[in-house]
Amino acid sequence: MGEFFKAELKDRFLEYALERSDYFEIQTLYDEFLRPNYNLQFVERLVREIQEYDANLLDIMSGNGLEIFMLASTPSTQDFLDEGGFMDMYVREEEKWDVFLDQLSSNRKLSKDEKQLLKKNSPGLKKEKAMLFGLISAVAISFLFTLFSILKESLFEPQYVPADDFEREMERIRLEYLEENQRLQLELKEAHRNLDSLKK
Repeated sequence: MGEFFKAELKDRFLEYALERSDYFEIQTLYDEFLRPNYNLQFVERLVREIQEYDANLLDIMSGNGLEIFMLASTPSTQDFLDEGGFMDMYVREEEKWDVFLDQLSSNRKLSKDEKQLLKKNSPGLKKEKAMLFGLISAVAISFLFTLFSILKESLFEPQYVPADDFEREMERIRLEYLEENQRLQLELKEAHRNLDSLKK
């Protein structure tokens, strides 16, 4: 369980104690807030943490063989909650850590000379430049091959006629040939008739 959740539970325990005007068993806190997901020992541990922080926040009585048996609020319980309680303490602690980590992570600024020296001596930059040059070269070569293949197709290679068009053209030529042949045969027959008529 996270510290945030523990801080919230501790505040709820204290608020519950304030709402009651008498002593109550620790079992009541368990039944009210944590049953069935956690056990009674967890409640006892949280109450001990409250007591370790400030023994005046809760009035604790032992009994029935238990170190912590009955609880009640004290006059300082309300004051503590009014100041923000454990949740406020948790938030302030987190803010301190955030500030501390920000201070650790802030790097000092490098001078121009230091930056130039880093650039010159950085093997990563040399490697990146070589890779970038290789990539640009590959793209340029690919572009040139593409351009060459487009120009070659359009300028140097003959235009091929599809098979269907070729067959249609051949059929048209054959039909023209047959028509021309028939016309010539008719003319030949006509010429024979004319010759025959002249002979008679």
